[in-house]
Amino acid sequence: MAPPEVATTGQIIAAPAPETLLDAAPAPSIAPSQKRQLLTGAAARGLADMPSSPLGLAWRQLRKNRIAVWSGVVLLALYFTALIAPFVAPYDPQDQVPGGVGTATFQSPMRLRFRELDGTWHLRPFVYGTKQGFTPLRDIIYAVDPSREYPIRFFVSGAPYRLFGLIPSVTHLFGVDRGGQVFLLGTDEYGRDYLTRLLYGAQISLSVGLVGIAITFVLGMLVGGIAGFYGGWIDDFIMRVCEVIMSIPDFYLLLALAAALPATLPPARVYLLIIIILSFIGWAGMARIIRGMVLSVREREYVEAGQALGLSDMQLVTRHILPSTFTYAIVAATLSVPAYILSEAGLSYLGLGIRDPMASWGNMLSAAQNLTTLTTRPWILAPGVAIFITTLAFNFLGDGLRDALDPKSRKLG
Repeated sequence: MAPPEVATTGQIIAAPAPETLLDAAPAPSIAPSQKRQLLTGAAARGLADMPSSPLGLAWRQLRKNRIAVWSGVVLLALYFTALIAPFVAPYDPQDQVPGGVGTATFQSPMRLRFRELDGTWHLRPFVYGTKQGFTPLRDIIYAVDPSREYPIRFFVSGAPYRLFGLIPSVTHLFGVDRGGQVFLLGTDEYGRDYLTRLLYGAQISLSVGLVGIAITFVLGMLVGGIAGFYGGWIDDFIMRVCEVIMSIPDFYLLLALAAALPATLPPARVYLLIIIILSFIGWAGMARIIRGMVLSVREREYVEAGQALGLSDMQLVTRHILPSTFTYAIVAATLSVPAYILSEAGLSYLGLGIRDPMASWGNMLSAAQNLTTLTTRPWILAPGVAIFITTLAFNFLGDGLRDALDPKSRKLG
């Protein structure tokens, strides 16, 4: 403390306290222009608009990746169309005489037209009828018949179906009058409308990926979480089982399990068994990765606090440890769905998966095994194009989610 000051007259004058000096010191002045800059600067606006939650930060980062966003839009459109496929499809997928006119084996896609015969334009599209002919080799060919014109009508009555499997209806999005036919993607070898079967096949092929990955990740995360949390002989036993499953080649195991299915099983039961087979193969690798993540999480303070509060082991694993692995699980699930779709398509293509008459993208491609059919009727590759678009969209979305959920890749502003 500073010594007191002594006046010339000998009077002692007390020195002011340090707190008094600090209070009496004038505050630094800020120019009005500086105040306005602090309040309205671009950096301040960016910080004010920035979300504070992890989900908000991830969404902000994901929106910057336009390819990932558009891939998500494409996938939403595909799944929504598959969900309402019976309404969008003009015919029944097993109808070999669409419209009650007659079979049309391997008929080429019909062209939509917007000009009437007199040359005037109108908004409602229409298609011309076709007539059959034969080549010198007695192959059926179809020629356009301009004398028969069939306008495309919307919300027409057709084959009965159940929307979402529950609501009975006979209304279809589009169609033509009775006595006509419309094949926008042609027909298959049995004369069934290819567009209808493509839409119904989307219900099978797209749902296999989602249901299969749900079973795989629930099983893999639970088993991997238990192995990593307990350790010891439980960890050793579970990991040895996983290594045995992973040592078997996936493709040959799929062939063996699918070939063991009886040929007399109903298509719906075959569909469920194919999902179980695909899930059985994929869970082991997921369990090993989750186990490694749980090993690093179980020693953290909030886990020890939960143990001190008396939480059970299952509560710690399911409520506190496994949620810390959700970031990886979401990205891995998005990137793994295409593998399930391709596996189902490959099995169905070889005749070991979903069988006719149930439609799937894989068994629809089985007609492409004939080189002559493939070269002369290219529209049968439409399911392959759908598989390609779906796989590409999932991969782009998975890459975008990986970047958005990784804190190291986020940038402010």
